[in-house]
Amino acid sequence: MTTPKSRLPWLLAVSLAVLILDRVSKQWVRVHIAVGHAIVVLPRVFRITHVFNEGAAFSLFADSTTPQRVRWALVAFSFAASLAILAVLIRLGRRLTLTTFALAMILGGALGNAWDRLRYGSVIDFIEVHIVRYHWPDFNLADSAIVLGACLLFLDTLLPDKPTSADSTEVPMQ
Repeated sequence: MTTPKSRLPWLLAVSLAVLILDRVSKQWVRVHIAVGHAIVVLPRVFRITHVFNEGAAFSLFADSTTPQRVRWALVAFSFAASLAILAVLIRLGRRLTLTTFALAMILGGALGNAWDRLRYGSVIDFIEVHIVRYHWPDFNLADSAIVLGACLLFLDTLLPDKPTSADSTEVPMQ
């Protein structure tokens, strides 16, 4: 039996694509939209903004009295999570599954936001969504990749397990 080739390069390419799209989109916003301003895409529904988020997801901890401590804690957490995800991808990298794809997306998103925190001290958010009367906190493509990856991981837990090769050699009970 031959060992399947590693899919790790493909999974890392997914992470790199997320990171590049995140960097390019944030750079576009930095160049084309003044801080605090917006471009209306769909009135009362969707705008492209330019805001800074010094906290975590959804501006959590943004009003901290120790912003530098929060910044470095978030950077440390991002890198620790990225290393853990990379270790899992290396271990599972022979298979391209919903789980490995989701983890690759989360890795790219975590690195994209960590880059901002290291370079600028905060994360650039630019996607603003209103649903009826609810205003969703501004977010970016890295946040989207992290959330989508988490949703895919959750979905994968709901899907029925596929039989492994060991399961297929068992003799059925009569």
